[in-house]
Amino acid sequence: MFGITHFPFFVVAVFLLNVTPGPDTAYIVGRSVAQGRGAGLMSALGISAGCCVHTLACAFGLTALIAASAAAFTVVKIVGAFYLMYLGVRLIFTGPSKKGTDAARQASAPAAPKPLRQLFVQGFWTNVLNPKVVLFFVSFFPQFVAAESEHNTLAFLMLGAVFIAMSAVWNSFVAWIAGSVTQRLGGKPGVKKWLDRVVGSAFVGLGLKLATAQH
Repeated sequence: MFGITHFPFFVVAVFLLNVTPGPDTAYIVGRSVAQGRGAGLMSALGISAGCCVHTLACAFGLTALIAASAAAFTVVKIVGAFYLMYLGVRLIFTGPSKKGTDAARQASAPAAPKPLRQLFVQGFWTNVLNPKVVLFFVSFFPQFVAAESEHNTLAFLMLGAVFIAMSAVWNSFVAWIAGSVTQRLGGKPGVKKWLDRVVGSAFVGLGLKLATAQH
């Protein structure tokens, strides 16, 4: 339909990409550990919104232009790397309150609209500034669209919708699991602080790896 080919292989590949740990997964886990399920789910929604941007950019050729330009790709890579390291450092040095269990419970409870909106925006930029996602869209999606198709744009949009739906389900599952672990550790702020530092260190490591990666 609309020139889409080998659709089952596309679904399998998207599933494998989602279950492979990366910046998106690290961010969701970090937010879920720090603030609970609600924060993790809001972060997952932000990442899905970022995937919408990639889908539109791929459908209308903008992603290909970024990948083809060494300068543009480098800018996206460096900005994305520093953003990941910034989030990681904040997570490492922002530990739970000294007030103990009550503070931990408050942190895992639903936050006010402004903090949730901030989590959404951070998740959005974590995905949009990830050059690996840019390359995935520009190099992978065209393989599942027939070159002679008269509906290339619509085909890319449909593949993008499938990608977003699958990613949203997986990311929500990750947020739910990580948030469940956080609830169990609600009375152990020392363990939770250790988890925050582990996830934050993973963010910094991903950022460094991204910054030093070759085109």
